[in-house]
Amino acid sequence: MHFTNPVLGGDRPDPSVIRVGDEYWMTYSSFQAAPGLPLYRSTDLVNWTYEGSALPQPLGNTFAVDIAEHDGRFFIYIPFIPTPWSELTEPSIFVIHAPSMRGPWSDPIDLGIRGAIDPGHVVGEDGRRYLFVNGIRMVRLTDDGLATVGELEQVYDGWRYPDEWVTEAYALEGPKLFHRGEWFYLVSAVGGTAGPPTGHMVIVARSRSVHGPWENHPGNPIARTQDARERWWSRGHATILRGPAGDWWMLSHGHEHGFRTLGRQILLEPIAWTDDGWPVAAADHIGARQAAPAGAAPQRPASGFAEDLGAFLLGERWTFHAPSPDEADRLRIDDGLVLRARGDGPSGTSPLCLVTGDHSYEIEVDVELLGEDPVEAGLLLYFNDRLFCGFGIDGERMPSYSGGLRTHWREPAPPDRRMRLRICNEEHIVTSWYRSPGEDWVRHAIRYETSGYHANTAGDLQSLRPAIYASGDGEVRFRDLRYRPLS
Repeated sequence: MHFTNPVLGGDRPDPSVIRVGDEYWMTYSSFQAAPGLPLYRSTDLVNWTYEGSALPQPLGNTFAVDIAEHDGRFFIYIPFIPTPWSELTEPSIFVIHAPSMRGPWSDPIDLGIRGAIDPGHVVGEDGRRYLFVNGIRMVRLTDDGLATVGELEQVYDGWRYPDEWVTEAYALEGPKLFHRGEWFYLVSAVGGTAGPPTGHMVIVARSRSVHGPWENHPGNPIARTQDARERWWSRGHATILRGPAGDWWMLSHGHEHGFRTLGRQILLEPIAWTDDGWPVAAADHIGARQAAPAGAAPQRPASGFAEDLGAFLLGERWTFHAPSPDEADRLRIDDGLVLRARGDGPSGTSPLCLVTGDHSYEIEVDVELLGEDPVEAGLLLYFNDRLFCGFGIDGERMPSYSGGLRTHWREPAPPDRRMRLRICNEEHIVTSWYRSPGEDWVRHAIRYETSGYHANTAGDLQSLRPAIYASGDGEVRFRDLRYRPLS
């Protein structure tokens, strides 16, 4: 059996993975999405199934987390970054816990760690629990893992790559720790997560004690994009763990060459071990077809879906972008999904977004403006509140958007309060259509090119996602939404 990367497509950065019996569970940075921290389960590391979300309402921008199990209880250590709606004033690390990976998960508990991100949990040779953070610094945890003992201390200064390598920044981060034989292994990232495609990389160090000293891998970095002609760029933030047959594998993230708009996607590759106990990334080309872990099922292809939106659930497909704490109160089910409008145009609302990993796709939805209040609603490709494109209706005209701005073009569409809208994204070329009830499809006069809608141009670690929005003062009903990948 074989597989091809990514094993989980779309924007799913900073993966954290844990083995629980014969299963694997994973989550990743959900940033400003709500619900946050989607949970995926797998038995073979290749095929992943959504099982729920661990964080109904983020306390801030949710960065790279770590999953841990201790004495039969599960923990997710979470760095929250301040946002305009949060009460935080600096990066802060919290923890949630549950009796199983399916939950129920506790409310976030403040660990009191400030000015740090990227936690990594480990149980030391002394049986005590520790948390590593970017830097690389360490603090002891209480036995229950819900508080700290003492202050952060510097324990590892990283491995320095040659100065002539083209990277974004040094950025020593993402510590993930595991134990094998007599060694503790510390897997970190350096080189910056965006910027040049050759920047991000995976480095390894080891020690017989979590307190160090840490010895750098003589073959560092063990994974790196060496040439911009490769398929996967900015590879990093890795977890190394045992596979289904006792072999070893590494999951990391990377940008796809030519499709940075999709964000950082999840990559799988085999790990071999040298005779003197160092891990080695064993695949020659992770963009090529690879042998799958033993017993893996055939890799599931991308598929479309249709939703009448009368049984809408947040989490698996749809999340609010940059929501306020009461954002879900805007939703109700009534002959479809009714969304109460908010803000002034797409940049002032919190749209419902869909993560996609497809190079080309088509999405359409029925949009109906309810009541007489001034309201606008429609369909977007949305990166953030400063960068998006798409169009909508307001009962009088058809507002159109490109580059995060309303365009001067006045589409000659009828002033209807109900229309069906469609967007087709074919490898960054975006074409739109609309039709009134009982009428034929009409192509929107303007097409857009969106290959530049990505993190390096917008300065924000997001992805370009299909989205529905409602702004103004009224309510909007969405029905019969359909998404279809295009080969």
